[in-house]
Amino acid sequence: MIEALGFSFVQNALLAGFLVSIACGIVGSLVVANRMVFIAGGIAHGAYGGLGIAFFVGVSPLFGALAFSLVLALALAYLTYQNRNRVDAVIGAIWAFGMAVGIICVDLTSGYNADLMSFLFGSILSVSKEDLTLMWIVCALIVAIVGFFYKEFLAVSFDMEFASLQGLNTKFFYTLLILITALCIVATIRAVGLILVVALLSIPPYIAEKFCSKLITLMGFSVLLSVIFTFVGLVLSYMFNLTSGASIIMVASLAFGLTYIKMSFFGKHFVR
Repeated sequence: MIEALGFSFVQNALLAGFLVSIACGIVGSLVVANRMVFIAGGIAHGAYGGLGIAFFVGVSPLFGALAFSLVLALALAYLTYQNRNRVDAVIGAIWAFGMAVGIICVDLTSGYNADLMSFLFGSILSVSKEDLTLMWIVCALIVAIVGFFYKEFLAVSFDMEFASLQGLNTKFFYTLLILITALCIVATIRAVGLILVVALLSIPPYIAEKFCSKLITLMGFSVLLSVIFTFVGLVLSYMFNLTSGASIIMVASLAFGLTYIKMSFFGKHFVR
């Protein structure tokens, strides 16, 4: 593996993994704290519609996924904020709509595009300079937004009703959280793919919350775990010629299983 570091595509993959880990660690912590994993899944799978449209009209797949995901995020925020009890039905409908649009557009696109599979299952070893630029921008944007509005996100995450009574515009921050989740998903799909991205958003924070008592430490520990999972997954992918996205998620899933077993026998600790 050491000699592989001399290749530019491996260096790009490592940098991409680091940037993705920062974004997923921060956003994933908020997603888990707000119990919005299913919403993140809806956006991730619905983004397939953007990919399909992009391939059909001949524009950048990432641009298509980004635009479509942001539209889905706004729709989800609007439809679920007032009706949290039926959020599962709303997400299911949008999830199915996005996938249907993507499938139809791919059917109407002549020829088979192998690049589409890398967006579905991830191909971090094929990350381009364009992908890295998007990751840098999204990562910086997420860090800036969450850093600037940390107290507001903290209030919304742990008691939205009380925060609203205190005069906080909870609808705005709820919508903003879903929007940055969409940004994070689009920036991550090259690494682990649309199908697996939810695991990278949810598994590190799930493990981290067992050992952290504050949101800020949860974010930091989640980022660290994401870096470890990504690096180990990349090493396994390179050594055994495996799909990189699946390798990363497999490592994370094994850690998830071990943590669950350990906590089942030795007690649980949750973020408060």
